[in-house]
Parts: sequence; C-alpha cells; structure tokens
Amino acid sequence: MPGLFDPIALRSLSVRNRLWIAPMCQYSVFAEDGVPTDWHLVHLGGFAKGGAGVVFAEATAVSPEGRISPFDTGIWTDEQAAAWSRITAFLRSQGAVAGIQLGHAGRKGSTYPAWGTDERGSVPLEERGWKTVGPTAEPFGEFAAPAALDDRGIDAVVDDFTSAARRSVSAGFEVVEIHAAHGYLLHQFLSPLVNTRTDAHGGSLGNRARLLLRVVESVRAEIGETVLAVRFSATDWADGGWNESETATVARWAADAGADFFDISTGGAVPGVDIPLSPGYQVRFATHVRDTAAVTVSAVGLITDPVEADRIVSSGQADVVMVGREALRDPHFALRAAAALDVPAATPGQYLRAPFPAVVPA
Repeated sequence: MPGLFDPIALRSLSVRNRLWIAPMCQYSVFAEDGVPTDWHLVHLGGFAKGGAGVVFAEATAVSPEGRISPFDTGIWTDEQAAAWSRITAFLRSQGAVAGIQLGHAGRKGSTYPAWGTDERGSVPLEERGWKTVGPTAEPFGEFAAPAALDDRGIDAVVDDFTSAARRSVSAGFEVVEIHAAHGYLLHQFLSPLVNTRTDAHGGSLGNRARLLLRVVESVRAEIGETVLAVRFSATDWADGGWNESETATVARWAADAGADFFDISTGGAVPGVDIPLSPGYQVRFATHVRDTAAVTVSAVGLITDPVEADRIVSSGQADVVMVGREALRDPHFALRAAAALDVPAATPGQYLRAPFPAVVPA
C-alpha cells in the first residue's frame, strides 16, 4: 500500500502526496461581492508552500443566494474567476494542486459569519440577508424558513453548479469538488430527515439523490477530464437519517456518473445531535464507503498526528488524508509530517536554511 507521501494519480492529474488541505470557510470577503482577496492568496498560498498535495479553497458559492454568509467567496461571475486565477497560479508555482469546493448553502444560508460578530443565526433581509431555499419550507433550527424549490428552481441550481464549474476550470482549478455535505443544499435533498418531499425529488433513495446526480452529470459534461470530487456527510448522527450505507450506494452512482473521488465527512443536516468527537472519528466512514462502493476516498476529522495519518493511508483505510484545523495552526504541517516520517519533502528553496523538525503531537 502507498504511504502518506507517495503520489496519487486521478485521471491524468498527478498529485505529489496524499496529505491535502480541506476546504475551510474564512468569511473574509468584506466587500460582500464574492471576490477573493489578498487574504485568500496568503491563506491558501501558505499551505502550498507548506508542502500539501491538494489545497482546497473554501466552500465557494455557485450563486449569491448559495452563500453561507454575506462574506463568502463566490464563483458566479467572471470577475470572481479572474481573482481566483492569480491564487491558483501561485498554488501551482509551489508544486501544489489547486482545488475548489463548489457549494450552495440552501436553508443554512444568509447567516452571520462565524467570527467578527456576536450575532448568530439568520441575517435579516433588511440587513443584507436574503431569502433562502431548500427541499421544503422547513427551517434549520431557529434559522429563517426557506422557500421550497420547485422544478424550475431545481433546474437553476443544476445550471449554477455547471456554470461555476466551468469558471473554476477557466480560473485554473485542477480539482472541482461538489459540496453535498454538512447540511447544505445537496445534503438537504439527500437526508430523509430534511427532505420530506413527495414528488420525484423525495421519498426513495434514488429520488433524494436525483439532484446530486444531475449536478454530477452536468458538471462532468462541462469540465471534460478535470478531476471531479464529491464531499459527503456519511451520517446525520440521528436515528432515521442519512447514513453510511446510503452514502456508499450514492457514491457508487456518482462514480458511474463521472465523479473521481469522495471526500467523507459527517453531520450538519439537523441541529441538536451528539457527535462523538475524537481523533480520526470519521475515518471509519471513509473506509466503509471505500470498501463498499469500490471508490477512492479521503478521510478527515481531527487528524493531527503524522504517524496516524500515514497509517490511515498505508493500511488502506483511505486513499488520502485531509487536514483542516491542524493546518490552520501550522500551514507547514505537511513539511513537518514528512520530517516525522523521514521522507523527502518539497521544502521551498527559500527555507532550506531552516530544516523542519520532526514534530509529532504527544
């Protein structure tokens, strides 16, 4: 089996290692126009020079109403795509692959950002908020109620993802990820706890997966041979909710529709659930999807130990490990992990006078 710092091939794309940066929302577009800024260049660029294989940009909205907060990045305009292009160029210059996560927040949109304000919940319409949409008109907890999408609205969502994917490729992204996790719109359609529709988009697993599979098929047709990923929450952590068995089934369907690998996380569809957080707590779900659906997967979730990350890959539990919070603490985590595992690392020439020590968490 390969190790954490062995390359991986996806279609014609070769990635230098299997330690990748997960998408992490920054809520930092203060102009509220979706255009990424110098913050995003430095934030993402640090991970690239820090040795990561793929660096994913945060959940990037496919439409204005698809944003989680007013401060989210977007890629629904050519201006946004042009701003992303200088960021992807820098990531490539450092040997990393640029990935983007395309998202639509659905009923979890139009909320206050996670930092910079004490306000929480939905942003009122009179304070730059907007009317959200979902599979039904049921709200997420205390958030504002969405409008239920009709057939025309569903068609528009497919078109928005497709257009965003096209702009992503033109902006230089080499991996496009469809966000169907964490309780956002596509996950809302997948989860039987959220999607109680009685039409062709509700009820059976095939119906609940219909929108996601339409998006996958349409995006694949638009982006040609560009690598396509899907992020799933493999469980709602609630009785009667979306689970790892359904995830594996739909992952297989999505692979047949053109997806290349699957980023496995959990949770987010419904509030008030108890998630048993611990290091690597989501890895078993990635393994289940990998083994059951015979697909390529990444694992994520409180993975901070390089030795453990390498074991996840080398034991066949997952093909890739993604890190988030540990990379925020140390953008050079990949270089430190390579030192811990005593494998060669792509240290920038400018940093060669300061070799990275092998720092392994206690």
